[in-house]
Amino acid sequence: MSSTASTPDAPPTVAADTAEQAAPAPHDPATASDDETARRRPKGRNLKPLRGLLPFVARYKGTVILALLALVSSTAVTLSFPMAFRAVIDTGFGQESAGAIDRTFLVLIGVGILAGITSSIRFYLVSWIGERVVTDLRAAVFDHVIDQSPAFFETNHTGEIQARLTTDTTLIKTVVGSTVSIALRNAFTLVGATTLLFWTSPRLAGLVLVAIPLILAPLLLFGRLVRRLSRRSQDTLADTNVFASEALSFIQTVQAFTHEVTDRARYRNVVEVAFDAARARMIARAGLTALVMSLVLAFVIVIVWVGAHAVLEGTMTAGQLSSFVMYALLSAVALAAVAEVWGDVQLAAGAAERLFELLAVEPEIAIAPNPVPLPEPPLGLVEFEAVDFRYPTRPEVAALSGLVFRADPGETVAIVGPSGAGKSTVLRLLLRFYDPEGGAIRIDGVDLRDADPRDVRARMSIVPQETAIFTENLRENIRYGRPDASDAEVEAAAAVARVDEFARELPRGYDTMLGENGMTLSGGQRQRVAIARAILKDAPILLLDEATSSLDSQSERLVQQALERLMQGRTTIVIAHRLATVRGADRILVVDGGRVVASGRHEELVAQGGLYADLARMQLSGGPAPRAGEDVRPAIG
Repeated sequence: MSSTASTPDAPPTVAADTAEQAAPAPHDPATASDDETARRRPKGRNLKPLRGLLPFVARYKGTVILALLALVSSTAVTLSFPMAFRAVIDTGFGQESAGAIDRTFLVLIGVGILAGITSSIRFYLVSWIGERVVTDLRAAVFDHVIDQSPAFFETNHTGEIQARLTTDTTLIKTVVGSTVSIALRNAFTLVGATTLLFWTSPRLAGLVLVAIPLILAPLLLFGRLVRRLSRRSQDTLADTNVFASEALSFIQTVQAFTHEVTDRARYRNVVEVAFDAARARMIARAGLTALVMSLVLAFVIVIVWVGAHAVLEGTMTAGQLSSFVMYALLSAVALAAVAEVWGDVQLAAGAAERLFELLAVEPEIAIAPNPVPLPEPPLGLVEFEAVDFRYPTRPEVAALSGLVFRADPGETVAIVGPSGAGKSTVLRLLLRFYDPEGGAIRIDGVDLRDADPRDVRARMSIVPQETAIFTENLRENIRYGRPDASDAEVEAAAAVARVDEFARELPRGYDTMLGENGMTLSGGQRQRVAIARAILKDAPILLLDEATSSLDSQSERLVQQALERLMQGRTTIVIAHRLATVRGADRILVVDGGRVVASGRHEELVAQGGLYADLARMQLSGGPAPRAGEDVRPAIG
C-alpha cells in the first residue's frame, strides 16, 4: 500500500497574507524587471524602519565620512559655476579684459575637473556602501530565517520570504547606494542655490518663491492620476508574465491537451490589455510633462523679463541676472529631484520594515541558555514519555496523545498505522522541529528541550519519503550528508547505496549536474541518493520514512540490502505503510489516534488480531487502508 507525499498528520502550509500596493515606475520597460517588481512593493507608513539600517551603515563610518566629504565638495563645486559666469559677463568682452577672461575660464576648467573627480569618488563610495549594507543585511536575514522552526514556514510563504531577501533588499540598496546620495546632494544644492538667489537679488527671489507652489500644485494633483495609471499598467504587465510563466511551465500539459490555439488567443488578449494600460499611462505622463515644462518655461521667461528691466534700470548687472537664472534652474532641478526620490525613500522604508520584521521573529525552537551536552560516546537510546502534541496550525486536532515508547541502542523499531495516526509526527519531534506540549522526548537520557538542536540532529541520519535534490552535481548532493567528507568516502557511500550503478551511466559520472530539484533522476535514483547521504553521515540513530517507497522491485531488493547493512549497530526507527518492509523489525509499534495501541513482532501482532492484522489483511487483498480512528474489525455474525 503506497503512501502519498501529503498525509493528514503532516502540517498544512498556510500562506501569510500580504497587502501588495503598487507604485509608479520611473521608466517604460518592456518587461517586468526586478526593479519594477521592487517598486510594486508596499510603501512604509513612516520612515522609522530606516533607522534599523544605521547599525549596518555604522560599521563603515570611515567610508561614510569620505562619501559625505565628496558629496559636499561636489555640491560646492557645482554652485561655484554661476559665480564664475557672472564674473565673466560683468568683466565684459573688451580687448583689455581678455586676460581676465582667460584666467576665469582656466579656473572653470579646473573646477570642472574637480567636479568630475569629486562626483566619481562620491558615486563609488556611496554605491559601495549600498552594496555592502545590503550584502550584510541579506546575510543577517538569511542566517536568522534558516534557524526558524517549521512552524514559522507553515504561516509564511517561502515565496514572500524570498521576495524580502531579493526585492526588498534591492529597494534598500537603491536608497542607501543611490537615492540617499541624490537626495542629500540635491538638498544641499537646493539650500545653497536658494541662499545665493536671495544674495544675488531678493526681488527676483521673491518671484521664485511665488512660482514654486504654482508649479508644484498641478504637478502633485496630476501626478496622482499618473501614479494610478502606472499602477494599473504594472498590474496588467504582471498578469501577462504570470500567464506566460504558467503556460511555459506546464508546456507538456498544454500540448497534450492541444491547448496552444486557446492559450495564444488568451495571451494575445492579456498583452493587448497591458498595451492599452501602458498607452493611457503614456498619454497622462506626456500631458504632465507638457504642463510642467510650459509652466517652468513661462516663469523663467517672466523672471528673465523682470531681470532684464532691472539691468536696464541699473539696479542689477547682466552678470547678476545670468547667475540668478542659473541658480534658479539649479533650485528647480534640485527640488524636482528631491520630490521624485521621496517615493523611493517610502518604498525603502516599507522594505526595511518587512526585513526587520523577519529579524525580530524569535525561533520557536530556542537553544537553552546552557544546553546540556549529549553523552559521549553516543548510545542511540530514544525515549518518548507520555508525549502530547498538536500542530500550531491545527490546535484543535491532537497529533499525538500520551505516546509512550522506547527504542534501545541498536534496536530496530517500526511504526505503522493508518494515515493520520501520527507516524511522521514522531520523526518531526525527534528531529526537534517542534517541541511537545506535554511529556518528554529523550536521546541518550537527555531531554531534547535541554540540548542544543544541532547536537541532537547531528546524531541522526534520515532517509525521507521525498528526497530533496539540490542544483548541484551528484557528488555534492551525496556530500550533503557530511560536508567534510572526501571524494573517496562519498563514492564508498554511493557504492553501498547502489548509486554507483546509475552514476556510471551519467555523462560526467559523479560530477554530473542534476538540475533543478533533480529533474534528471528517477524516483528510485533520488531515494538511493538519500540513502547514500545517510550512510555518509554515519549517525548512531537512523530514521527511515518509507525509504523504499519509490523503488521498483529489483531496486527495492538492492536498496533493502544496503539499508540492512546501514542499520547494523544503529538504533533505527522505521515509518512504514507497506508492512512487507517491516516484518524483520525487532519490534513493531501500531499507532492509532496518536498513541501506541499494540506492540510486538510481525507474527505476534498478526496472531493477536486487531488493527495490525486488519492492515495486513487489507494490504494482501489490495483493499483500502483504514483511516485514523476508523473501526476496521470484521463484522461478527
